[in-house]
Amino acid sequence: MRLSVLDVGSNTVHLLLLDVYPGSRPEPYASHKMALRLVDYQDDDGRITDEGRDLLTGFVVEARDFAVEHRAEDLLAFATSAIREATNGNAVLDHVQSTSGVTLTELSGDQEAAVTFSAVRRWFGWGAGRILDFDIGGGSFEMAIGTNALPTVATSVPLGAGRLYRAYLAGSDVAPPARFKALRKHVRTTLRPAADRIAGGGQPNLVVGTSKTFRSLARICGAAPSGQGPYVQRVMHLEDLRLWTRRMEAMSVTERADLPGVSEHRAAQVVAGAIVAETAMDLLKVESLRISPWALREGLILRRMDRLLRDSTISTVDPKDLVTSS
Repeated sequence: MRLSVLDVGSNTVHLLLLDVYPGSRPEPYASHKMALRLVDYQDDDGRITDEGRDLLTGFVVEARDFAVEHRAEDLLAFATSAIREATNGNAVLDHVQSTSGVTLTELSGDQEAAVTFSAVRRWFGWGAGRILDFDIGGGSFEMAIGTNALPTVATSVPLGAGRLYRAYLAGSDVAPPARFKALRKHVRTTLRPAADRIAGGGQPNLVVGTSKTFRSLARICGAAPSGQGPYVQRVMHLEDLRLWTRRMEAMSVTERADLPGVSEHRAAQVVAGAIVAETAMDLLKVESLRISPWALREGLILRRMDRLLRDSTISTVDPKDLVTSS
């Protein structure tokens, strides 16, 4: 069947179509996306403005029609921190549903962390042991740790790259050192209690970074480009990240946009994401981490596929038939 997944994030609204069947690996078929920073459309009271609401609704209608045009049989649609933290988030969701017929499911931060962790577990397998996962979004930062398919501890803090950029670094092409100092203090203070909870989950055998921010940071630090495919091992070392974070603090937004793996619309906020990643690795004594190509979107897809597998009629094999008599 063809499955469509609509992801309303803080930076981008993305529709992905995949061909799936029970037990298969999800195969991407087509995608349609728009760079829509919903938090840029929040007023001083935290409300998403009518303009932002209408831009989101218009894209959801486009996504719905795109899915129908390409014969998608199912649609998963979800929204993350930009919607759940808006003071009128429920009203925006109601407007989208009444206009487009598409129901966006609002995920909590802990749900984001848990679903992303399940995708990371599936990618690296049971042999990875206890996994610690970091995921930096536009509005929030998720962490999860565990040895099973779902994490033992999952948590979310409001330390997204876009959020921090707007709060501390916006307004100048090269922010003064005092702003970076204030940003670092805020990140460490906010992150420490959550890091302590994660540390209670045990010593990880593998630490993983997910999300576009981590992929960009790893590329800046020397990891292979995305064109080499998802199966190339990509590692990011804390020592390299510290060096590049300091360099990016001294760069203009235009200069950051010229770095490998950094898109133009994320160039301003990538340094804020780097500070979050560096601080998390430092607090949890992580010297290096691996990059996973699967994250929240893939976690939701895999859960839907698991449901398809449970609902399908699967022929079973009698174990006795596998034993050859002598």
